[in-house]
Amino acid sequence: MNFLSKGVEKFVNESAELCQPSKVVLIDGSEEQLEALRAEAVQTGEMIKLNQEILPGCYLHRTKPNDVARVEGRTFICTEKQETAGPTNNWIQKDEAYKILSDIYRGSMKDRTMYVIPYSMGAVGSPFSKIGIELTDSIYVVLNMAIMTRVGQKVLDQLGTSDDFVKGLHSKADVDPEKRYICQFPEDNTIMSVNSAYGGNVLLGKKCFALRIASYQGWKEGWMAEHMLILGLEKPNGETKYIAAAFPSACGKTNLAMLIPPEEFAKKGYKIHTVGDDIAWIRVGKDGRLYAINPENGFFGVAPGTNVKSNPNALASTRKNTIFTNVCHNLENNTVWWEGLDKNPPKKAIDWQGQPWGPEQQAQGVKGAHPNSRFTAPTANCPCLSDQFENPEGVPLDAIIFGGRRAKTAPLVYEARNWNHGVFVGSIMASETTAAASGAVGVVRRDPMAMLPFCGYHMADYFAHWIEMGKKVSHQPKIFNVNWFRTDEEGHFLWPGFGDNMRVLDWIIRRCEGTAEAVETPIGFVPKPEDINLNGLNMTTKDVADLLTVDKKLWLEDADNIEEFYKKFGDKLPKELRAELDTLKNNLK
Repeated sequence: MNFLSKGVEKFVNESAELCQPSKVVLIDGSEEQLEALRAEAVQTGEMIKLNQEILPGCYLHRTKPNDVARVEGRTFICTEKQETAGPTNNWIQKDEAYKILSDIYRGSMKDRTMYVIPYSMGAVGSPFSKIGIELTDSIYVVLNMAIMTRVGQKVLDQLGTSDDFVKGLHSKADVDPEKRYICQFPEDNTIMSVNSAYGGNVLLGKKCFALRIASYQGWKEGWMAEHMLILGLEKPNGETKYIAAAFPSACGKTNLAMLIPPEEFAKKGYKIHTVGDDIAWIRVGKDGRLYAINPENGFFGVAPGTNVKSNPNALASTRKNTIFTNVCHNLENNTVWWEGLDKNPPKKAIDWQGQPWGPEQQAQGVKGAHPNSRFTAPTANCPCLSDQFENPEGVPLDAIIFGGRRAKTAPLVYEARNWNHGVFVGSIMASETTAAASGAVGVVRRDPMAMLPFCGYHMADYFAHWIEMGKKVSHQPKIFNVNWFRTDEEGHFLWPGFGDNMRVLDWIIRRCEGTAEAVETPIGFVPKPEDINLNGLNMTTKDVADLLTVDKKLWLEDADNIEEFYKKFGDKLPKELRAELDTLKNNLK
């Protein structure tokens, strides 16, 4: 194949020589080519075409039962020296990794087609955007990448003769979990994934590029790749404020990104616009503010629990041109179902493992859909998609939010005193495992900035990069921490969550504008209880006051836990964070 870029040509030729496919096909991004691939996948049984009247353009796919999620234990950062990868990543020395991988890839595509996918993370031609080339032997990967990114000839045209692209080689090989590797080589702009066919491990634009490789690129080039949603909050006067927010998994990230304001706010004209639900690339704009884009072009969402009540906008996004993975196949009308979708499970269905499924299996506790089953849906389907989604310059950030799942420690919301304190707040982000029935508080799991599994280099260098970025901006966004998951003694949640989180966002924006007051506490600023709008909510100001309390004893215990966590980073921990921890301890005493 002839490419303008000699680097692309070399990468494709060398990979084809190693993997030995029977043919090599360039993905040009045309609907004709994609439609032909869908038909081929249906013919081979790789995908099932669903009811086109109810779910136009939708398909179902099943992965092997040994291949249903991201595998953090088989995910590696491969660098020259271990120090670059740091203590929180799995590391293999990069030359050794190339050798291990070459042996597994050799001949892995015999009698298969190698597809060449040129793709852009971000709008084609945006100054924020980066280009990747993914080589794969999976039609499923091609069709998902065509939803999740911008693919095809227009990307190659944009790349031209440049060799500035991220190389990605994927082969499902034998889907052998013992030989499964998801390797990132940040120093070489290279990703290699083998023996998996599941989304997060094989859609190389997603976590592999957009976070692990991009976080390293951002560190070297002076920008940031973050595991954050981006939303626009439109006020009744038509002005829109933008927020980026980071949450560990199972903390309602997509729900917040697509929030529907409560009636009290909707009547006044408040609206939420989704820019992104998972990843933000952030740069310093000409005006000294931080600007963010969503580098993706689709949603790769968890299906179970997505329903009309929890997230109507996400559900609406799956109604056409969507690929469902490992959900339940409803044979009654050739559609899909999953736990938490509705109260009417199909009587006649096939479960995610391809087995007959109905009332009998349900009674035995067999799940119809895998708990990590997914939908890949185009962003264009989202009813509340922001009109700034394609803006090549991104949107200006007014606030950054960190959040976790804490039963007792963290208040509903608090504001950091300044940028460095905000970086500290992000670095100590945590969720805990709770035995909800007894209200017992389990293990605290630290997940700084929700980036623990996704930071492509030493996390202490990552913290230092955050501190440096703060110095580059003349108008720093304010930084907040939220906790929707505070519980009473019986383990019941004290805050309604979902759309009512708008009430907290409202206070956050008013703080950014300087129109809301706050009370200083040892950990930062909390709202005055009466400043959270409770109209239409069955709660009192006293209930909110309880949600905002700061228990010094619990926080002192937490400070010891933070101390322990920080030890991982040794002398590389930025002195600014050490100083913030000392300040916290002194404030609490």
